Amino acid sequence: MAGLIADPFRSARLVLHLRQEGVTDDGVLRAMETIDRAAFVDDPALSQLAFENAILPIPCGQIIPRPVTTGQLIQALQLVRGNESRVLLVGAGSGYTAALLAQLAADVFAVERFHTLTEAIRRRILELELSNLAVRCEDGLLGWPERGPYDRILLAGAVEEIPDTLLSQLGKGGMLVAPVVTGAGQVLMRLHENGERERLGFRHALPMLREGRSQAL
Repeated sequence: MAGLIADPFRSARLVLHLRQEGVTDDGVLRAMETIDRAAFVDDPALSQLAFENAILPIPCGQIIPRPVTTGQLIQALQLVRGNESRVLLVGAGSGYTAALLAQLAADVFAVERFHTLTEAIRRRILELELSNLAVRCEDGLLGWPERGPYDRILLAGAVEEIPDTLLSQLGKGGMLVAPVVTGAGQVLMRLHENGERERLGFRHALPMLREGRSQAL
């Protein structure tokens, strides 16, 4: 597999920082050790920042969030490796989060509104040999109903309200995780298929998800 982290020292330092920030799930940490964030950065000048807890810009005015933020999002899904989970990712961006999820879930379906980013993810799927990851260019807030139902749904950007159409794609016992905008800022919400809601701690705000498929990029 391409994209393996070649610098064990910097990888170990990143994992230590993630643990200090509350990302303690062993599966999530192993995935973040395995997948090189630099492989998802288009500008070689930024590749040295891949091991830092920094936001990285990507095309179409989008970003790769801090590793701590990504780790918190994935950890909130409570994925158990080997459980054959099906995961929907809304807002695929660079494909980094999707690649991490592909280390933990049986099948990952990612939706991205920008064609440019979608094509880049498809190239990386081949380079990283991620046979359990599929991506489409569409309005992510509509989900991917044809591939559902899902055990887990992750929104990689913030929303003011979680669309019912996404909740309807959860399978029995499934859960959805999303940053939600409130009067006090963004909070991380975990919604269960049975209607239960949990409010989780969240330190770093994420850009808003937008409706519709981009017509320009």
